[in-house]
Formats: sequence, C-alpha cells, structure tokens
Amino acid sequence: MRQEHNKLVRDLIPEIIRQAGHQCDTIILSESEYRQALRDKLLEEAQEAATANGKDLIEELADLLDVIDALMESHNIEQESILLTRDQKRAEKGGFTQKVKLLWTE
Repeated sequence: MRQEHNKLVRDLIPEIIRQAGHQCDTIILSESEYRQALRDKLLEEAQEAATANGKDLIEELADLLDVIDALMESHNIEQESILLTRDQKRAEKGGFTQKVKLLWTE
C-alpha cells in the first residue's frame, strides 16, 4: 500500500527501505527547498520531542540537534555564534533554571 510522505528524511532511509524489500521514490531538493524542508523538519522533531518520554526523549532531542546542525551548516552559521548569542540572551533575560511561568501582565 502506497503511503505519501513528502518530507525530508535522513540520507540512508531510502536504502534502508529498499533493503527491507519495499519501493520508494526520492528527489534531491534545491538549496532553498532544502532550507525550507529543514525548517519543517525542525517543527516535526520539536513536536515529537515535546511529547516524548524517557529514552524516546533522548532520541528525539538527538534528532532535533541533528536538524539544528544541518540548518546551521546550510546557512553557514558557526556554533560559536549560536553559543555567544545564547550567552548574551541569558545575561540580558536569564535562562530557564528558575522554572518561571508568566501568568499574565497588564
């Protein structure tokens, strides 16, 4: 039974599918399509991480980091830039260690 996926997958997934005796079709995305597909994948992986528990959470966070790494590479963003920006935001606005939940403002 044919299933439509139309999403970015890891590089070895088509070969794994074929080795399992199934058929699939793929295309290679342009750079702009790839960047959008990475953003879509980021949302997909974040949603999966948001509902995962235990070992599944570790796997989903690993997937999320992999997508972030690919996005950074695609946009030529160095990890040091991300870490510096994170540290600046922490210095200006704090982190999330105090578990503060904002209920309302006026």
